[in-house]
Amino acid sequence: MVRFKNRWILVEFIPVAQGIAQLGKSGSGPQIDGKTIWAALKQSVLINFGDTGWGAVGLSLTVKYFSPMTNICIIRVARDQHNIAWGALTLLTVIEGARYIPNVVHVSGTIKHAQLAAIAHNREVIARYRALAKSPVAYQDSYEAFLETSELEIEALQD
Repeated sequence: MVRFKNRWILVEFIPVAQGIAQLGKSGSGPQIDGKTIWAALKQSVLINFGDTGWGAVGLSLTVKYFSPMTNICIIRVARDQHNIAWGALTLLTVIEGARYIPNVVHVSGTIKHAQLAAIAHNREVIARYRALAKSPVAYQDSYEAFLETSELEIEALQD
C-alpha cells in the first residue's frame, strides 16, 4: 500500500490598501474564503506555470482551513509539487479584486505540525491586534473566544 505524501503550507494573506500593507487589519475589499483562495491560486498556477503546472498540482491542491479574522490559511498539496504551489502563492497579488501580500509562514510535512504552527501564529496575530488597540494584556475581549474556537477548529482538521 502506498501512502500519499503531502506538504502543508501555512499562509497569511496581508491586505494592501493604497500601496501600504495593513498588518493587523481586515481587508477593505470583498471578504475572501477558502473557495476564492483556491480559485485565485488556480489562476496563478495557470498564468505562471501553464497547463502543465496545473496538471501537476491540480489534483492534490486543497484549502483545508481559512480564518477571515486573521487571514490565515492552511493549504495541502502533494509533496513533489509543493514548489509549484509555493511559487504560485508567492506570485499571487489579487484575490477577488482586492490586493493581498501572501506571507508563507510555515511549510510542514504533517498536519499536526501545521496545526501547531497555525495556533502559534494565530496567537501572534491576536497579540498584534491587541497592540494596535492598545488594550492591556489582562483585558478580556472577544479575541479570547476567537482563540479558543479557532484552536478547536484547527485541531479538528483531518488529513
